Amino acid sequence: MNVPATREDLMIVNMGPHHPSMHGVLRLIVTLDGEDVIDCEPILGYLHRGMEKIAENRTIIQYLPYVTRWDYLATMFTEAITVNAPEQLGNIQVPKRASYIRVIMLELSRIASHLLWLGPFMADIGAQTPFFYIFRERELVYDLFEAATGMRMMHNYFRIGGVAADLPYGWIDKCLDFCDYFLTGVSEYQKLITRNPIFLERVEGVGIIGVEEAINWGLSGPMLRASGIQWDLRKVDRYECYDEFDWEVQWQKEGDSLSRYLVRIGEMVESIKIIQQALEGIPGGPYENLEIRCFDRVRNPELNDFDYRFISKKPSPTFELSKQELYVRVEAPKGELGVFLIGDQNVFPWRWKIRPPGFINLQILPQLVKRMKLADIMTILGSIDIIMGEIGILKRGLWDDMGPCTYFDSCIGNHNRCTSNCVVRKRNIRRIQQRIGPEYAGPLGILQALADGTKLLFKENLLPSRGDTRLFSIGPSIAVISILLSYLIIPFGSNLVLSDLNIGVFLWIAISSIAPIGLLMSGYGSNNKYSFLGGLRAAAQSISYEIPLTLCVLSISLRAIR
Repeated sequence: MNVPATREDLMIVNMGPHHPSMHGVLRLIVTLDGEDVIDCEPILGYLHRGMEKIAENRTIIQYLPYVTRWDYLATMFTEAITVNAPEQLGNIQVPKRASYIRVIMLELSRIASHLLWLGPFMADIGAQTPFFYIFRERELVYDLFEAATGMRMMHNYFRIGGVAADLPYGWIDKCLDFCDYFLTGVSEYQKLITRNPIFLERVEGVGIIGVEEAINWGLSGPMLRASGIQWDLRKVDRYECYDEFDWEVQWQKEGDSLSRYLVRIGEMVESIKIIQQALEGIPGGPYENLEIRCFDRVRNPELNDFDYRFISKKPSPTFELSKQELYVRVEAPKGELGVFLIGDQNVFPWRWKIRPPGFINLQILPQLVKRMKLADIMTILGSIDIIMGEIGILKRGLWDDMGPCTYFDSCIGNHNRCTSNCVVRKRNIRRIQQRIGPEYAGPLGILQALADGTKLLFKENLLPSRGDTRLFSIGPSIAVISILLSYLIIPFGSNLVLSDLNIGVFLWIAISSIAPIGLLMSGYGSNNKYSFLGGLRAAAQSISYEIPLTLCVLSISLRAIR
């Protein structure tokens, strides 16, 4: 952080990840001069889950259930980009009916995402009522999803060449009824929020982003359109069948938090217009291109291969991805969601690189909050609309070999040494990109388990600086060791069978009940009242609920045995 050295009265405040307005594992280290923000450093947390490397060890069909965890509030878009990439790579045609169904699902997902942005955003700035209103309409959207896909959030509905199933009987009429109802709900939001003087005081002129600034930072979605740029990939790329509908790109020119709110409200209305036109003009025909189930399929399987050993099961279609590369993008609710795909004449992608919009849009946060008030941080952060599931994808997955030399400080004046270090580094990075998945590291995955355990032990120093470090360290040991030592009391016979159930179990409960003392020691040693209260609560829960419940179950079991 760039903290001015001339000021000695600055305060560093830690916001998150437990702050109720963080919406995930985001943590902000804020430097304050009174109520004025001097600097802000975002810490993205530990939500990264190796989604890109998992994709490179799965077929597209096997990977589809994973992608809904990127942005779990707009899951249809993550599925769409996952199937659009191999479709364009293999020039696969999508039936017209399937394209219409996709557009309907995508716009419903956009509405659901914007609704769940609106409610928490209003709660962040002090208005609780809209937070309850938005769930009313969002549940109706999820009812439609459940009727069509069988799932409310993680749908697994899109397929290469179409969708998994056709719309059920009566679904179109229910969706049209929802569209009529939702327009009245949007008008309620506008009456309640848009001209509210308290709301305007909190958002108008806060977090302004200029046109050149938005372009230079690579912003997309409502963040870009609220700054005066009419850029929507549905109009620019003309994917699916969006060019067949009559709708307008929503944009504002002020670039503040109010403009971003107005853009998203307008987009929900435009989404309803698109859905109504698609429902009224949806054509007949197939909902999936069945011919592509054999397209570039791995043929001539060897004897004792999967198709022979499990011939009774219906194998999922696999496609050989041709040896070429492309970048595919869609207009997600938060911005441009893209995938860079490299095929290598294999059923697995050789490279699968994700461009999450939230990660790119979040970069501008430190600049927006500088010279603002502390209370404006939540307003600006909420107007960006982030979801930590997709931001965590790139936490450890950036293009490292495009960054500056990490050996620069130690290689000044020694050009040959610096060059050789950089060459070795880039070669190692290329080998890392070609490595197999983590579940195959070492025999039976033992090396990965050892690496995870080592990382857990040495990741951070959790000892409090002003607490009783000795007491704080002994507490967890007592809580864990008491449980392990309790197994020494149980009288086992041959083949690890309990020889005396009456004595052994009760002695085991008596020894393991020492664990609450360890919890209290840790809370007291932290020199923090909240940690101590947490230790008291955990100890009280163990004493009041867990141990008596175990005794009750054991008494009934022993009674039944006798």
